[in-house]
Amino acid sequence: MAAVNEPSNRICLGVIAGAHGVRGLVKIKCYTEAPGDIAAYGPLSDEAGTRRFEIAVKGMAKGAVLAGIAGIDDRDAAQALKGTRLYVDRAALPAPSEEETYYHADLVGLVAEDREGGRIGRVAAVHNFGAGDLLEIERDDGGPEDLVPFTKAAVPEVDLDAGRLVIEPPVEGAEETDG
Repeated sequence: MAAVNEPSNRICLGVIAGAHGVRGLVKIKCYTEAPGDIAAYGPLSDEAGTRRFEIAVKGMAKGAVLAGIAGIDDRDAAQALKGTRLYVDRAALPAPSEEETYYHADLVGLVAEDREGGRIGRVAAVHNFGAGDLLEIERDDGGPEDLVPFTKAAVPEVDLDAGRLVIEPPVEGAEETDG
């Protein structure tokens, strides 16, 4: 039996939030731009990559996708999947449709450098608390992790092929001017 996908080549599209009804439907919290797209990229796998799920979207309820999963026919089986993260092979996803648009998974692991090419650290995670994406930079010098807004001003260059990005950290005490 072939392994499903290597973890580094997979992207989490959602998590099973629990059962819905008595016939085996699950509620899925989706991380896709359009929640119904959770099933658009083929079968999904669990975090370990050992179990595959064929998802059929049935509807929406309270911000979650309602879906059937092949082989899951009752509430107990559906509830047993609660907390299961659903992954897809990165290659199954389309290229971003807009220039300078990136999948979070493509940014994690990039080397963070200053304008002169000096290494600062590595992107450890991408967060969004409602006001835009923030890059969590794990510093090479062992200092506290930095959160850098993922804006053109703060991150003027992203080079996925080279595995790096340039960050423009704010200078403490400096004021921004339009000059």
